Amino acid sequence: MRYIPHTPTEVREMLETLGIKSIDELFDDIPEAARLHRELNLPPALSEMELSQHLSRLAGEDANANEVPSFLGGGYYDRYVPAAVGSLASRGEFVTSYTPYQAELSQGTLAAIFEFQSMIQSLTGTFAAQASMYDGASAVGEAALLALAQGRSRRRIVALRGVHPDSRQVVQTYLTARGAELVVVDTLAELEQALGPDVAGVIVQYPDMLGALTVAEPAIELAHRAGALAIVAADPVALALLKPPGEMGADIVVGEGQPLGNHLSYGGPTFGYFAVQEPLVRKIPGRLVGVAKDAEGRRGFVLTLQAREQHIRREKATSNICSNHSLNALMATIYMSLVGSEGLREVALRSVQMAHYLAERLKGIGIRPMTDDPFLYEFAVRVPGDVDSLNQHLLSQGILGGYALGRWEPEWKGLWQLAVTERRTKEDCDRLVEEVAQWMSR
Repeated sequence: MRYIPHTPTEVREMLETLGIKSIDELFDDIPEAARLHRELNLPPALSEMELSQHLSRLAGEDANANEVPSFLGGGYYDRYVPAAVGSLASRGEFVTSYTPYQAELSQGTLAAIFEFQSMIQSLTGTFAAQASMYDGASAVGEAALLALAQGRSRRRIVALRGVHPDSRQVVQTYLTARGAELVVVDTLAELEQALGPDVAGVIVQYPDMLGALTVAEPAIELAHRAGALAIVAADPVALALLKPPGEMGADIVVGEGQPLGNHLSYGGPTFGYFAVQEPLVRKIPGRLVGVAKDAEGRRGFVLTLQAREQHIRREKATSNICSNHSLNALMATIYMSLVGSEGLREVALRSVQMAHYLAERLKGIGIRPMTDDPFLYEFAVRVPGDVDSLNQHLLSQGILGGYALGRWEPEWKGLWQLAVTERRTKEDCDRLVEEVAQWMSR
């Protein structure tokens, strides 16, 4: 059954209105050399029933995290999402809500965003958090732009290599458009050497890509000593156990929110969070929901600050962020409300315990973490052979292995990043080690 929304009469009327004779004329601007000039090589059309069966067969070939244990991490984690999160978030008033331009008509949406902001502010130890962003990488990019705006004549941003490569790529794209430079360094000693009066901000990840925890605080101190802003990209679940970056002196704290009540969903959609200290609150990108009282003294929620160009003079705008992933942020808010602060701590603690159990088992077959620093639930090891080959072996045995870090950085070739969440069991870890040992003895 075909679905063609317009009748021949309607198509003819539209063409007449446009002053053209055929639909092909709509594509005149496309060069001839770029056109296919033949029919697409597609199989015959299927009926709805046949298509449904075909897609079901294709879906059955996937190995998803509900069927096989996953040790993949790198910013996106296989964490348990309580059923109530999806049930509540799928209510009509949430899934159909739009940007809350009119506060008097959007009190429910604004109230949810305000709770989200409050929870993120509490986790990060900062003064204020905004309504959420597209994802963690774009949040890092916006933080770099804020640092440039604050630094005025300063045109360099320095990032440690432990910052997620995707985030660094986004920062590089943003800075290129601004005529600024991104410098990547490997160690704190190199960071100290790279700092100078032209550096607007320093970006560090907490924990970093190799699992290290101890780099963030000294990097913040070095940034401030050079007069630069300190930007920390932090895993929100890890913050249930770690000292909040805001308490360490971070000026901006950003991150990826997927671990908070959002399913993996093939990598998206997700949301980013963005929090700042008080001196930067008027430079924050996106929007900030606040609480006010009306003429009768009743509490209400309002958009306190809005930074997008459409709302204020273009030259005064701090960002082109024009929406937030409010449904994803709402799911995080519901999740954090359900588990509470102690529950989130238990989620993180269980992950840590299983990760350290796995690390000890791997040591028993001669594979050790790359860093002697403390780590939480994600760490990198060097394996004796090709990481992709190892992952293929594990997949053939029904296990999603860790990430081959060499795909991101040449310096990381041979490194295998493992993430252990609260969903992993002792049996899962034992199976992984047994299969790794079998692969090593091949």
